[in-house]
Amino acid sequence: MKLGQATIKDIAKELNVSLSTVSRALKNYPGISEDTKRKVKETAERLNYRPNAVALSLRQSRSFTIGVIIPEVVHFFFSTVISGIEEIAYANGYNVILCQTNEKYEREKSVLDTMLANQVDGLLVSFSKETKDFEHFTKLIALELPIVFFDRIPEIDDAVNVTVNDFQGAYNAVTHLLQEGYRKIAHISGPENLTITKQRKAGYLSALKDFDPSIAYSLIVECPSGNEEESFQLVKEIFQQPGEKPDALFAHHDMAAAGAMMALKSLGIRIPDEVGLVGYSNWQFSSMIDPPLSTVSQPGACIGETATKILLGMMNKTGNLEKEQRSVVLDTDLIIRKSSKR
Repeated sequence: MKLGQATIKDIAKELNVSLSTVSRALKNYPGISEDTKRKVKETAERLNYRPNAVALSLRQSRSFTIGVIIPEVVHFFFSTVISGIEEIAYANGYNVILCQTNEKYEREKSVLDTMLANQVDGLLVSFSKETKDFEHFTKLIALELPIVFFDRIPEIDDAVNVTVNDFQGAYNAVTHLLQEGYRKIAHISGPENLTITKQRKAGYLSALKDFDPSIAYSLIVECPSGNEEESFQLVKEIFQQPGEKPDALFAHHDMAAAGAMMALKSLGIRIPDEVGLVGYSNWQFSSMIDPPLSTVSQPGACIGETATKILLGMMNKTGNLEKEQRSVVLDTDLIIRKSSKR
């Protein structure tokens, strides 16, 4: 017998019992003695029996597969989310199909078609920066395909979302800079259409106002692509132009902060003595660069675990979601390193 090719028929033959007895024992049906269940399961394990996933899905009209759509695999935050998703999915007998959109709207729609062709039972989605029309998702929600959005919240009524408190994360980061004595804090923001951008911007402005209403300085510069090259150019221009200059920067995420750090260094500006710097997301490189980057840490694995648990409940119809399950907001942590500590 080939490895992994054992069937219910093989187990039945080995134990000299009927096929239905084996099937019922494996499913813990009542009416089957504990001794028989034990013998069947021990034999199944010895023969390396595995349920036929294809046949099972056909019988139950399910594929036992979850589709995951993310903007970028290389993004450290999304890699931690994926770890959390897989941990829960595999523990519950589900496989995971992963696709990335590379932040492109058209590719997102194409990826969605791929997911549907693979007959996924549900979707976990973080949509692209370009996505402003959510019709491709609302159509599927109307057809009762379970979908949970994470990190990026769409403008869809009654969408199920898992995200972090971006307002509070930004608020804490900017308050920290103010407490260190910085007073001219600029914000390198993300794409305007994303809710996380709006929340982080609001946290930035609110921290300035709450700390000292007399602080008149505020500067928000959009960095839509979010890469270090774009941030490098933007920050270099800010510090080369005439007029008042920032004494601290709060970046939408760590890649933008890294570009800002390179720009400041290229101009001979000392960090944190002359300009303080805080990022967002706590990428792996954040603690390795010089100076180490202060940042807001997001619980990526917890986001993935939470979103997957909610999705499994939707797929298995274990009851209507409570209001608090339809929009879950997790806390962030501020990690203070040398880039902002005077």
